[in-house]
Amino acid sequence: MKKFATLAVLAAISGGAYAQSSVTLFGILDANARYVKNGDLKLKSLGSGGINTSRIGFRGVEDLGSGLRAGFWLESGINVDTGSSSDTSRFFNRRSTVSLLGSFGEVRLGRDFTPTYTGYADYDVFGDNGVAASGKFDAPLGVTRDSNATAGSGQGTRLGNQIMYLLPSNLGGLYGRAAAAAGEGTAGNKYIGGRVGYGAGPLDVSVAYGQYEVAPALGEDKFKVANAGGSYDFGVVKVMGYYTQNEFVNQKLVSYSVGALVPFGQSQIKAAYTHANAKGRTVTNASVDANDANQFALGYIYNLSKRTALYGTGVYVKNKAGASFVATGGPALLAGTDRKSTGGEVGIRHTF
Repeated sequence: MKKFATLAVLAAISGGAYAQSSVTLFGILDANARYVKNGDLKLKSLGSGGINTSRIGFRGVEDLGSGLRAGFWLESGINVDTGSSSDTSRFFNRRSTVSLLGSFGEVRLGRDFTPTYTGYADYDVFGDNGVAASGKFDAPLGVTRDSNATAGSGQGTRLGNQIMYLLPSNLGGLYGRAAAAAGEGTAGNKYIGGRVGYGAGPLDVSVAYGQYEVAPALGEDKFKVANAGGSYDFGVVKVMGYYTQNEFVNQKLVSYSVGALVPFGQSQIKAAYTHANAKGRTVTNASVDANDANQFALGYIYNLSKRTALYGTGVYVKNKAGASFVATGGPALLAGTDRKSTGGEVGIRHTF
């Protein structure tokens, strides 16, 4: 109830500020009927976030004069199927930042995506959403890192306590960002990373690298992540792909994906192939060399209007050896069962 009371107060405050055109209330509601079969286990459910994560937020910019602007962004993830927050420990779990912007670029403080996460998610045909989300292959290798990072993620997704700098947008297509997250006296709560890229016309390419501090008791204090990605829009089809690597001590998880978006009329077809390849040994000296997986995904979107769309997505995941990657939203694989995972969902998305 406290979270909803907070939202009501913010809405009331923002209502008095609507005379300022720079303040915006925005959101996405995305719900679907989902079926996932992992090995011998099946699950039917009503899910949230099939092609976009459901959310509600407030953002705004104030002109300070002399080319300077101040900006803020507060964004909370929600589960449409239950009405609950997508994060029980943070209300504005998706983003909570305040910024100073000018000809120099932007200095942004607070919780936001890490540069390394955007370096591969921007080139995922499915946007790291729904049953076909590529985030399932972004494993943390059994390592507990930053308590402010998104749990279960290797590249980090979002991170609190960030100080981020973003290049200005007038550099002829060159873009970039660098970030550092403060430890604030807690072991494991540090991150440093960056991303640089070039985007002009139909072409967009980038590379990113970052390091997380992890618990010193594991004997190594750096969890390293790196990726590269790109896309090219031919008009009749947009192709994209990425390569990522998560590394800790003697263990690596490499994944890559290639996909395409084909627009026609009010519709769009999406298809992607993703491969994950584990290498080396864990901190307990167990070999993971054979723990590989392949994913095939196909999706369809039909736009009823500029703000409302119907969609469907299907995915097939084949694991090898001890790998246990599954379609998002389903049960975990049981030991000794078929290592295949299949899933599908049909839903509706509305933006405001």
